[in-house]
Amino acid sequence: MSTTRPAPFARILVTIDSSENSIRAAKVAIDLAKRTESSLFVLHVIQIPAYTEVASPGMISPPMMAQYIDVAKKNAEKWVGDVVREAEASGLKVRGEIIENVPSVVQAITDYASEWKVDLIVLGTRGLSGFRKLLLGSVSNGVLSHASCSVLVVR
Repeated sequence: MSTTRPAPFARILVTIDSSENSIRAAKVAIDLAKRTESSLFVLHVIQIPAYTEVASPGMISPPMMAQYIDVAKKNAEKWVGDVVREAEASGLKVRGEIIENVPSVVQAITDYASEWKVDLIVLGTRGLSGFRKLLLGSVSNGVLSHASCSVLVVR
């Protein structure tokens, strides 16, 4: 008697930004979703830079911040749109989303994965090391530590 088992990753989330590793992660996620007949979620998170008020209190005016958010949204719409179109062209069921104005990119990604019951998060790593990694933190390490599902990090 043969029983069909559900795909191990029925819902795959790929997080994207402008990096080459992010583009590679998107291609891996699309390929994996095709192979496993999974739904694909494409996410970009816009974080307000935490250093703006710390480094220069009162120096970032509301119009400057609005301009930053506007540019970030336009870039994010392009990145998410490109991946969504590529996934749709491959016959995938795909949802693209942009989350903005969050205190933590890691928390936004892991909360989104929990909310949508994602089985696998695919993301690129910037490949920073040493002091730069310590100073800037690491989204991939944070997601690895805090996600309640499997995580695939693409270099």
